[in-house]
Amino acid sequence: MTVLQSVLQSAHLHIDSQRLWQSLMELARLGATAKGGVCRLALTDLDRQARDLFVQWCEAAGCTVSIDAVGNIFARRAGRNAQLPPVMTGSHIDTQPTGGKFDGCFGVLAGLEVIRTLNDLGVETEAPLEVVVWTNEEGSRFAPCMMGSGVFAEKFTLEEALAKTDANGVTVGEALNAIGYAGSRHVSGHPVGAYFEAHIEQGPILEDQHKTIGVVLGALGQKWFDLKLRGVEAHAGPTPMHLRKDALVGAATVVAAVNRAALGHQPHACGTVGCLQAYPGSRNVIPGEVRMTLDFRHLEPERLDSMIAEVRQVIDNTCNEHGLSYELTPTADFPPLYFDKGCVAAVREAAEGLGLTHMDIVSGAGHDAIFLAELGPAGMIFVPCEGGISHNEIENATPDDLGAGCAVLLRAMLSASVAVAKGRLAA
Repeated sequence: MTVLQSVLQSAHLHIDSQRLWQSLMELARLGATAKGGVCRLALTDLDRQARDLFVQWCEAAGCTVSIDAVGNIFARRAGRNAQLPPVMTGSHIDTQPTGGKFDGCFGVLAGLEVIRTLNDLGVETEAPLEVVVWTNEEGSRFAPCMMGSGVFAEKFTLEEALAKTDANGVTVGEALNAIGYAGSRHVSGHPVGAYFEAHIEQGPILEDQHKTIGVVLGALGQKWFDLKLRGVEAHAGPTPMHLRKDALVGAATVVAAVNRAALGHQPHACGTVGCLQAYPGSRNVIPGEVRMTLDFRHLEPERLDSMIAEVRQVIDNTCNEHGLSYELTPTADFPPLYFDKGCVAAVREAAEGLGLTHMDIVSGAGHDAIFLAELGPAGMIFVPCEGGISHNEIENATPDDLGAGCAVLLRAMLSASVAVAKGRLAA
């Protein structure tokens, strides 16, 4: 039996959860807010400081660090066979303007803790391991979100990514140069043996079900639209109800239809109107125009399309009824994704081996793992967050749950390393 096989079979394989927690708290000081959260927007000087700290920690752990032209950071721990594609893990360290300490950061530092633990145990893997910080996952300062992993997966070109601007007209390219993270490594074409991403759930399901580990089966497909309803502005007093062309009345019907469609396509269906603006916005003027966003999500493509078809029919009907016209413009289309069965099995078996309560779960949010899944086998690990709250300064997770998720990540990556060396992932 090899040292690695012995480690995998050991029920006492644990990471240092206190060291992981301390690293998370130290990183959270960079951009700390008065309410206990973090504001560390992509490619700002605070982001530079966080990147510098990560690089410092990785180099101290014996990793070789490289940076690509969109600013993604790769920390590699060598394996016995440098020709094998790496088993990768990672996430992001940029935050929302009112972000928390754990979104993204947990996945990055869990990966670093895996490296540190293997160093402590003196374990050498056959395949190299890499921990990645992906640039601008949040999309708060620069759109689109998941930019770094998107360039890596060739979803966006480097040129279009570098040309994106923030609210002040600063380009991604200019910001990367300003913080010194415009690297020389080529942005794409790198092999991926397997990819795992540990993340807080950002929802309430695990906490509600009293489970420590979410075995992520896949991610919901997403289709977004901008809807403009056009009626006629008119005086709120002299215009009789039956002669009005009230765009907001039509919008209210559409909002109800979106909610009804999602409730009618459970499980895994979500429907949201996140933005709604009525014009001209005067209390005594009948709204002549409404602009709104529609967000549809489902794990099954046919049911996602069915939800949208139902709402389209309601839009047609309500416009005919109220004398309105409309424009429906698609703005995003991410197909449903099922993660690799071998990676999912590795996460489930790791949780079982550690005696952790777990359940299958589906991601309702976008993550870098979604793009990486198109380059090689991929999987995700969820841990609970308090109240299901994320993208919020009060975002919270317990040291025990974070440590458990990291321990699962360690076992899953070791399992994948063995499988990559054999030319396959364990089913």
